Amino acid sequence: MNQNLLIEKSNQYRQKILKYIVGANAGHTGGSLSSIDIINVLYNEVLNVSPETFASPDRDRYIQSKGHCVEALFVVLADVGFFPEDDLNSLCKYKSHYIGHPTRKIKGVEQNTGALGHGLPLAVGTAIAAKLDDKDYRVFTLLGDGELPEGSNWEAALTGAHYKLDNLCAIIDKNTLQISGPTADVCNTDPVDTKFESFGWAVKHVNGNDVKALQEAFASLPFEKGKPNLIIAHTVKGKGVSFMENQLNWHHGVPNKEQYAQAIEELTAAANK
Repeated sequence: MNQNLLIEKSNQYRQKILKYIVGANAGHTGGSLSSIDIINVLYNEVLNVSPETFASPDRDRYIQSKGHCVEALFVVLADVGFFPEDDLNSLCKYKSHYIGHPTRKIKGVEQNTGALGHGLPLAVGTAIAAKLDDKDYRVFTLLGDGELPEGSNWEAALTGAHYKLDNLCAIIDKNTLQISGPTADVCNTDPVDTKFESFGWAVKHVNGNDVKALQEAFASLPFEKGKPNLIIAHTVKGKGVSFMENQLNWHHGVPNKEQYAQAIEELTAAANK
């Protein structure tokens, strides 16, 4: 898919994220907006998976470790045909399967996630299975920088390098903010790159809100034969909406009527440039 179309899709996805969060009166706005470019490029260009092949043992796997930003995942899954977009009108409503975290009750979702720090271990196990079964599928997982202090991440990082999982790609949505403050103040994990490199990973930095940069990074996988891959995606929390960008209170803030109108106006203007 060409860059202009991917950029257009990201803008559309941002508008849909806001629409369904407002409709649900709940959601993780800032992180969904920061990560949407990553999920967009994965599903529209990188992953070998579709609604028709989701049961195939040869499909690529995507696990969203930062499960609280499920709105971003849901709008992309709907757009690529896993379920009708109208289903999202029931987001966070009584008896709906479309809850605030990924669940395998939704077609297209590989794993239930949301307990932070679990996605990377699941991805490592899945990548090991591919190696044992002599399968060529790849495994991708998206983490938030705020979940990195969880110890299970570092056990998984050691294991991934030990088993030479070059079929594994972890992406960190490094927007530098989490629910209780800047990640550097809550529990500083920097320098993330040298930590993972010391464990035996191949690491690249990328602008995580630039679809071209993301395309180029994913196209160069694996970065080194015999090493798991880490993309540190530098993003802006609340990306695309001026009053949400880099603002902690939009971690799970819900726009009121006036804020929603302003956000859509800004995104529409950006799309028309």
